[in-house]
Amino acid sequence: MSPLSPAVRIGHVHLKVADLERSLAFYCGVLGFQLMQRFGAQAAFISAGGYHHHIGLNTWESLGGRPPPPGSTGLYHTAILYPDRPALADALRRLVEAGVTLEGAADHGVSEAIYLRDPDQNGVELYRDRPEAEWPRDAAGGLAMFTRPLDLEALLREAPSLA
Repeated sequence: MSPLSPAVRIGHVHLKVADLERSLAFYCGVLGFQLMQRFGAQAAFISAGGYHHHIGLNTWESLGGRPPPPGSTGLYHTAILYPDRPALADALRRLVEAGVTLEGAADHGVSEAIYLRDPDQNGVELYRDRPEAEWPRDAAGGLAMFTRPLDLEALLREAPSLA
């Protein structure tokens, strides 16, 4: 069987949420996504940069619902890719200003990531990739990813000025 084309990408994620307004306040108000289309109080489609949608939010099967209990299957996290370190730093600044609790932050060698939960307790990873030329390699040239603490204070210093 031939491998999948390297041009294939994951286009969007659609999340079941308990409260659409609360989710819009987080994804648009805190993270800065743009509302592209709304279907009343049941669904909304949001994006970065005017794309039709990167994230769909709906209450069709989940209005007022609770998050799945620990130990159950489901989405581990949605990963949102930022174009560079200053953009990731800006995301961190937004989270800090909004008082959002972080679950962790890691340098994986190939990327730098911030981990948190949205209002429905869905896992969210905000990350930026390093250029492939900077990826760690083993002696045989294979990928040698790792997990080390990410210096959040140093990252915050790279956030664009609001002035």
